[in-house]
Amino acid sequence: MKKIIFVRHGKAEDQGFDFPDFQRSLTAKGKVVARLMAGKLQEVEKNAGLFISSPAFRALETAIIFAVAYGTDPEKIILDSRIYYNMDMKYLRKLIDGLPEEVDTITLFGHNPSFTQEASEMAKDKISFMPKTSVAGISFRAGSWKEVKQGTGKIEYFLIPEKIL
Repeated sequence: MKKIIFVRHGKAEDQGFDFPDFQRSLTAKGKVVARLMAGKLQEVEKNAGLFISSPAFRALETAIIFAVAYGTDPEKIILDSRIYYNMDMKYLRKLIDGLPEEVDTITLFGHNPSFTQEASEMAKDKISFMPKTSVAGISFRAGSWKEVKQGTGKIEYFLIPEKIL
């Protein structure tokens, strides 16, 4: 079985005229909610697998918070700029096809609208909207990443901060 976990970044600072979107940090509340959601994910997912994040600071901060909760060295988080700039089904397919087969689970940290779209397209059931710091775990009856197909995944959990905190 293979699994993709989508984590949308937490609440970030507002963008200012002299402050690039890419460098926005999580707010204090965003950091607290991310820690709580990492704990909720641990309740349903013992191994979050390989962490892959957008390099935008708010996504990376979220990934670091989850990595620390899982006892994973933050230095092992893989940064992929295409998650920030170009996340679509074509790129997601390339990312999945390039994964080592010994990895069964990946956790992606990124942004909307692409995370809502891609999570929804990977699953049989649809996800209408991923709020900030929400987590969607989608599993596939596949022994290989090449067997993971669009529209075949099962949503195992969809954790939304407002509904569980």
